[in-house]
Amino acid sequence: MNKPVIAIVGRPNVGKSTLFNKLIGQRLSIVDDTPGVTRDRIYGDVEWCGKSALLVDTGGIEPKTDDVILAHIRRQAELAIDTAAVIILVTDLKSGMVATDIDVAQTLQKSGKPVVLCVNKCDTVGDPSPDFYEFYNLGLGDPVQVSAVHGHGTGDLLDQAFSYLDYEADEEDESDVINVAVIGKPNAGKSSLINKITDSDRCIVSDIAGTTRDTIDTLVENSFGRFNFTDTAGLRRQSKIFDDIEKYSILRAKMAIDRSDVCVIMIDATAGITEQDTKVAGLAHEAGKACILAVNKWDALEKNDKTMNEFRKKLDLDFAFMSYAPQVFISAKTGLRLDRLFEAIVAANENTCMRIRTGMLNELLAQATARVQPPSDKGKRLKIYYMTQASVKPPTFVFFCNNAELFHFSYQRYLENRIREAFGLEGTPVKIIIRERGDK
Repeated sequence: MNKPVIAIVGRPNVGKSTLFNKLIGQRLSIVDDTPGVTRDRIYGDVEWCGKSALLVDTGGIEPKTDDVILAHIRRQAELAIDTAAVIILVTDLKSGMVATDIDVAQTLQKSGKPVVLCVNKCDTVGDPSPDFYEFYNLGLGDPVQVSAVHGHGTGDLLDQAFSYLDYEADEEDESDVINVAVIGKPNAGKSSLINKITDSDRCIVSDIAGTTRDTIDTLVENSFGRFNFTDTAGLRRQSKIFDDIEKYSILRAKMAIDRSDVCVIMIDATAGITEQDTKVAGLAHEAGKACILAVNKWDALEKNDKTMNEFRKKLDLDFAFMSYAPQVFISAKTGLRLDRLFEAIVAANENTCMRIRTGMLNELLAQATARVQPPSDKGKRLKIYYMTQASVKPPTFVFFCNNAELFHFSYQRYLENRIREAFGLEGTPVKIIIRERGDK
């Protein structure tokens, strides 16, 4: 991903996330009047005059704070500044220039990066308010009037930001990138896994449940291939969700599942398998996504030679509906077996994209029906004429028969198991569609 990076920074509640959503043209970052809603770095593509860049939304910077979460937010914003080619400093016309704006502006000047000063909430059209001119005191050149809500001035803002960007480097082809959604209940170690994989503080990690709110995309390239990991908010039971921010977070997590190729379902080994773990896994299974069960914090568990086998039996029992999912016992803290996790991700992605020739499928069908006769009822026997693969992600097979009612679920499961044995479709669900002769 060689796109130049534009970072949006500023103090809390000046409208950074609203501006971010307006510029990328979609509601990716959560917007709320509560300060500190955005915590991690949120990435989105922005296009302007035939050119594109990577836009980064950051949490509000509080230069002087002892709060643990706010300190983490400030660190994430500093990392965004370090990686950015251009920085947009967002200020608020309605509250005017405050001491925090001056502190942030001084920090940006020390970075040596080009800075575009954006004065947000200029919601009226025409000459600017007299309060607008006080922002010249920040020493960052001519401010740009913007209304993130209405979109006024965003063109001028992008003109200035893109004027600093260098487009000599060619963009890489991203068709070979595997999209991986990391999902699970709160405090399962999802953000820790992303940080370990990237060897950086990419996501805020805390023992406080619900630290992650937005979905955070991270591009990873290693010897196994190229991956886009999406860290998601922990999915709690519906009865435990009280505030709107968490509702938005869970909606974003479900959207991340929809756009993923593979879902890594994180399970906390120290807490054991819970009902919520199976519900989270059910979301990925119902969406037809390739899945991997990653049992995290394996290093923190007291073990003997039987512990892993006993845990596998529990997984087999509780996740019987997705017996195709491989089980990997990892530690996001120490990096234990992360190479096996990558191998499982690559294999699951290959299997969910697998296409099988119709001739091979019908040869398998003939062998399977000869081995176990199709069911019959009241003198009528099921006849399966042929089968074919209709689509991938997940592999979908269509069976054409004489009577769909005779095609019992147990026989469907038998044929699915024969397909899996023959072609090794580990890690991906399989969808079966029954058609009677003459059906459209």
